[in-house]
Amino acid sequence: MNRREAREKAIQTLFQLDNIDLSVDEAIHYIVEDEKNTFYEQLVRGTMENRDEIDGYLTEQLENWALDRLPKIERTVLRLALYELKYDDQAPERVIVNEAIELSKTFGDEKSGRFVNGVLSKFTTNQ
Repeated sequence: MNRREAREKAIQTLFQLDNIDLSVDEAIHYIVEDEKNTFYEQLVRGTMENRDEIDGYLTEQLENWALDRLPKIERTVLRLALYELKYDDQAPERVIVNEAIELSKTFGDEKSGRFVNGVLSKFTTNQ
């Protein structure tokens, strides 16, 4: 599984965790069964472990939106991207933002990509 696939699977897992009462381990197993990928697991576990703080960052920056009113896919993509931006230095900001935009287009629509880009631009140094 490459990094893009790991991010896609992480979005699926995090989306599931936001909608169904499962443990992180159960959700991971449901998505990848016995396939092991350190990067994927780090994304899922890191996002979940820091979710309250990530949600706080998002709440501060959302204009005219409440976090719980966001479409679930945009909220999930933003959480994952913010985890990578704030807690993980493995990828450059530009890569993280571009991946988040592509993920939101894949699982949402064109408007999702623009929205995610707008929100994430508030968290990057290349504004």
